[in-house]
Amino acid sequence: MRTGVSGFQPARLVQARESLGITRVALATLVGVSPATISNWEKGSQSPEEDKLRALGEAVKFPMNWFLKNSPEHGNEPYFFRSLASSTKTAREMARVRLNWVAEMANILGQWVSWPEVNVPSIPEKVFLKITDGEIETLATECRKAWKLGMGPISDVVLTLENAGVIFARDEIGYLKMDGVSHWSQLDGRPYVFVTADKANGIRNRFDAAHELGHLVLHRNVDEPTFKQYHKEIERQADLFAGCFLLPAESFSAEVSWPTLETLLSLKPRWKTSVAAMIMRCYQLDIIDDDQKLRLFKGRSARGWTKGEPYDSQFPFEEPRLLNRAVRMLVDQNVLSRTEISHRLGLSEYLVESLCGLPKGFFSSKSAESNLVELKALLKESVSKPQNGNGGNVLDFPGNRTK
Repeated sequence: MRTGVSGFQPARLVQARESLGITRVALATLVGVSPATISNWEKGSQSPEEDKLRALGEAVKFPMNWFLKNSPEHGNEPYFFRSLASSTKTAREMARVRLNWVAEMANILGQWVSWPEVNVPSIPEKVFLKITDGEIETLATECRKAWKLGMGPISDVVLTLENAGVIFARDEIGYLKMDGVSHWSQLDGRPYVFVTADKANGIRNRFDAAHELGHLVLHRNVDEPTFKQYHKEIERQADLFAGCFLLPAESFSAEVSWPTLETLLSLKPRWKTSVAAMIMRCYQLDIIDDDQKLRLFKGRSARGWTKGEPYDSQFPFEEPRLLNRAVRMLVDQNVLSRTEISHRLGLSEYLVESLCGLPKGFFSSKSAESNLVELKALLKESVSKPQNGNGGNVLDFPGNRTK
C-alpha cells in the first residue's frame, strides 16, 4: 500500500534522476534514504513523506510540484542515437529525457502559440531496407525543393528545420560521446531534435542537425526492434542524407576542380561543412577513389585536424528560435508572466532557460525580442511559416514504388 505524499508521480523521479545521469545509490545518498527506498519510489510502491519530498527536490534541484505533475506518454517510436554502446547508455538517457521535456514544453506553450505546420517528407515503413544511395540523394534534393532552398549552401540549417515544423533544442549534458537524438512524438505527431553542445562547434552542429533530419525523413516508420537490428545501416543512411542535403551533387562537384586538402579547406567557409564531410562527399560522388580518400584522410590526420579543423571556431552555433521566441512573446504580450510560465512548464528555471535558449536568469529579468511564432489569440502572421505545409508528405522514392 502506498503511503506518503498523495499524487506523487514515480515517472517524474525517474526523469529527474536520469537527466542528471546519477544512479539510485548516488541519489539515495543525496536525499538521505536507502537505495531500496529510491527504488520503491520509482516503482510506485511507496511515496515519499513531505520532508523527504522536499529533500529530494533540493537534492536534484527540481521544484516539489514537478514530482506531482502528470507525465505524458511520448509513444513507442524509436529515439535515434548514433551509438547504442553500453558506454553511452547514461548519455542516451540524459538526451532522451531532455528531448521529451522539449516536446512537453512545446505542447504546453502550444495552448497559446501556433507552431509552424509540419512539412517534413517521409517514406513508408520498411522501405529504408530497399532504398538505394541514389534515391537518398533524390529525397535530399526533394527536401531542398520543397523548402525552396536552391542548390547552394544553406545559410542556417537549424532555422530550415524549424521552418519545416521541427522543434529543435541544443544544450550541454556533460558527455562528449553524445551528438544528438531525434524522435517523432506521439504527443502531437511532430518531429523533435535535441543536439548536444558539449564537444561540437558550429560546423559540427550543422551536420548533426542534417543527420537528424535524415532520420526524420528516412526512418519515421521504423520501429524500435528494427532500429536496433539495422542500427549501423540506419546511421549510415542518415550520414549519407546529411551529406547530400548539405552538399548537393551537381553544385558541389562543380566547385571541386581538384580535391586536395587545400581545395576543400578553401570551400569550407562557403559551404559551412567540415573537410572530413567534404572528403566523404567527394568519395560518394565518385570524384575520388578509395586510395585518394585514404590519402586525404591520412593527410588530414597528419595536420592535426582530427581534433579540430581550421576555421571551426569562426562559425557560430546556429541557435534554435521557436521555443525562445514563444516564451518571449507570451511575456512581451502580457499573456503570461515569467513566473506563471515557469510554474506551468514545471521544470527548474535553469532547465527551461537552457532548453529554450533563454539567457541565464531570464525568469528574474526583463527582455524582449521579435518573434518567430504567432499567438493564436492575435492571429499574427508568422515570418517563418513554411509554405505548402500539410502535416508532412509520404513520398514514393524512384525505382521502388509500391504496386
